[in-house]
Amino acid sequence: MTRLSLNPQGILERLDAGEIVVGDGGFVFALEKRGYVKAGPWTPEAAAEHPEAVRQLHREFLRAGSNVMQTFTFYASDDKLENRGNALSFTGQQINEAACDLAREVANEGDALVAGGVSQTPSYLSCKSENDVKDIFKKQIDVFIKKNVDFLIAEYFEHVEEAEWAVQVLKTSGKPVAATMCIGPTGDMHGVTPGDCAVRLVKAGADIVGVNCHFDPLTCVKTVKLMKEGVEKAGLKAHYMVQPLAYHTPDCNCQGFIDLPEFPFALEPRILTRWDMQKYAREAYNAGIRYIGGCCGFEPYHIRAVSEELSQERGLLPAASEKHGLWASELKMHTKPWVRARARRDYWETIKPASGRPQCPSMSVPDSWGVTKGHAELMQQKEATTQEQLQPLFEKAKTKH
Repeated sequence: MTRLSLNPQGILERLDAGEIVVGDGGFVFALEKRGYVKAGPWTPEAAAEHPEAVRQLHREFLRAGSNVMQTFTFYASDDKLENRGNALSFTGQQINEAACDLAREVANEGDALVAGGVSQTPSYLSCKSENDVKDIFKKQIDVFIKKNVDFLIAEYFEHVEEAEWAVQVLKTSGKPVAATMCIGPTGDMHGVTPGDCAVRLVKAGADIVGVNCHFDPLTCVKTVKLMKEGVEKAGLKAHYMVQPLAYHTPDCNCQGFIDLPEFPFALEPRILTRWDMQKYAREAYNAGIRYIGGCCGFEPYHIRAVSEELSQERGLLPAASEKHGLWASELKMHTKPWVRARARRDYWETIKPASGRPQCPSMSVPDSWGVTKGHAELMQQKEATTQEQLQPLFEKAKTKH
C-alpha cells in the first residue's frame, strides 16, 4: 500500500472531514521501564532532564503511525511536581517548555499535530477552591500558548467537576480542546454517568470528548459509546476519542487498574498483544470514534497495530510497517516450518496466549479502599511521606488481602 501524507489541517478539520486520527501511547509507563521516570510521582521531568529519551519515544510513535505528538506534560502542574517530597532540579515551566519543544521537533519530522496536555491535580483532591485549581491550569496553558501547540487536551480526570474547570480554562486559549476522563461504564468517582459527564464537558466547551487510562480498550470503547449516546440525546455535537490502557482489566471496579494488586510493577501478564490492538482499533472505529490512541502500557508496536488495522480507511501504512508484515506475513521467511505455518491471520486472531505461570489466577481482587476527594487519606502535601503516615496504610492493606 502506498504511504501517503495527511493534509496539514488542524485536529478539528481532520475530524470534521471524517479522517482517523491516531494518537500516541503511554509515556510515563514506557519511560519508567526505560529508567527515566520515577513510579509514584509519575512526573515528567525527563522532558528537561533526559530530552533524548523523550524525543526518541516521540519518534517511535510517529514512525508507528501517530498523528499527534502529545507533550510529555502529564502531572506537570507545580502542585503535583512538589507533592510528597518530590525533589526536582527543574521548574514546572521549564519542564512544560521543554516538552513542547520536543513534541514540535518530532511532529515536524512527519505530519503530526502537537497537543498540550493538563491532568488532574493534588489541589482538587485536597479540596482547594475552584480558583486555586484553575490557576494551576492557567500556568500550564500560558506555556502552551507561548509555544503555539495545535490543540489542548484535558486528560486523566476522575471527577467531572475538575474536568469541567480544566476545559473552561483551556477554552480561553482559543484553541481546540479535547477532554478525556479516566472512568469506566459506571461513571466518575461520584457516580456521574459517562453520558452526563460528556454532556457537561461539551457544555463547558470541549470539542472532543472521551476517556483515557484506567481501563482496557474494549471497556473504554464501551464507555465512550455511553458518552456518545448522552451527547446525542442532549442534542449536542462533539467528536470522540479513546486512549485506553494496554492491559486487560476485566476484574476492575470504578477506580480502574490502580486498585489491582499488580499495580504498577506486576502488570506485564495483562499486556494486550498486537492482535488484541487490531481488534480494539476496529471496535473503536465501528463505534464512531475517530481519534484512537493509547495510554499506559501502550508501546509503539501497539500503535503500529492500530495503524495497520485502519490502513485501508486511512489510505496509508506507517513507516514502521516496513519491518512488519500484515498478519505475520514476514514469518514466511522463518527457518522453522512450524513457525512458517503461523504466517496467517486466522492463527493470530484465535490464539489464546498462556501466562506460563503455574497457579497464577486469571483475575485479581481489587483493593477497593473506597476513598476519593476530601477523604483524609487523599489529602496531598509537599513534605515527604513519613513512616508514621505509612504504617496505618500498611496495616489497612493487610486487612484487604
